[in-house]
Amino acid sequence: MKKRLLAVLACVAMTATLVVGCGGNKGDGSAEGGDNSGGDDVITVGFSQVGAESDWRTANSESMKSTFSKENGYELIFDDAQQKQENQLTAIRNFIQQEVDYIVLAPVTETGWDTVLQEAKDADIPVIIVDRMVDVSDDSLYTAWVGSNFKLEGEKAAEWLNSYAQAKGLSEVNIAHIQGTIGASAQIGRTEGLEAADKYGWNIVAQQTGEFTQAKGQEVMESMLKQYDNINVVYCENDNEAFGAIDAIEAAGKTVGPDGDILVMSFDTTNAGLTDTLSGKIICDTECNPLHGPRVEEIIKQLENGETPEKVAYVEEEMFAYDDTVKDVTVDGTKYDVTKLTQEILDGRAY
Repeated sequence: MKKRLLAVLACVAMTATLVVGCGGNKGDGSAEGGDNSGGDDVITVGFSQVGAESDWRTANSESMKSTFSKENGYELIFDDAQQKQENQLTAIRNFIQQEVDYIVLAPVTETGWDTVLQEAKDADIPVIIVDRMVDVSDDSLYTAWVGSNFKLEGEKAAEWLNSYAQAKGLSEVNIAHIQGTIGASAQIGRTEGLEAADKYGWNIVAQQTGEFTQAKGQEVMESMLKQYDNINVVYCENDNEAFGAIDAIEAAGKTVGPDGDILVMSFDTTNAGLTDTLSGKIICDTECNPLHGPRVEEIIKQLENGETPEKVAYVEEEMFAYDDTVKDVTVDGTKYDVTKLTQEILDGRAY
């Protein structure tokens, strides 16, 4: 486990005899330098992951594991929080006790992090936030954040729906909104994006969390279909919720797709999600790229070199639709392409 120069500086200040003694302490991991065949050059990363609630999350975990491998010069301590913030708080404190070099956090929700992140700061351990954001009183409690602009994702999806509805002559848009885990950045942003489109006169008939899981998405959709018979659009905040919603819709004897009873929209663009987009079961899927491992590694390399990384780094993302009815959308004056999905594009996807 690499220590931040403290032992090295102490060695420099000693006499030649004491320097030899300092080098002899390498075996307990308390000093850096000396024989490069030892383990001191390995960078230890503690990663607290939300859980494994979705295909997106699995891809995100695999990206981190493959990047922070022993072959690449890292020791990764991976902790699955099982969607519980209290587990993440415990994990971070364990990372601090283990004196890791860096802490990476994919937070369950945005709030409730000030105390534990202050503890990490006091221990001089940089914290890198990935995917969801944290809402803290002092931004210096974390070093950098990398992830998606979730509100923009929602705004792009809403603009796509408006353009599609106009092109298809939909006189009424009655939306069943299946939200993600309440309080998560993706839920907040994608919900804000949809709700900001109230200017179009749409009717959001129901909003309920599907917790980003297929099982809950199906359960919620079943309930909504029993209560409302006018739903013609389902806005799911991730692919797994969409899979569950589609199962519920078809089990109720209704059809999905451009020529069906209900249009299903989604986010993430996992391989399975895009497979459903190719068939038209999902009419539009807005990308949320999970491959954050290399992005986090780049931040760590910058810090290792004494550089200051960007505080906030958004990932560029695409939109994929079943057909080319809508070729682009404009949000705040910026135009974003909408790609008609083909098998060739799907085959070339990394996740």
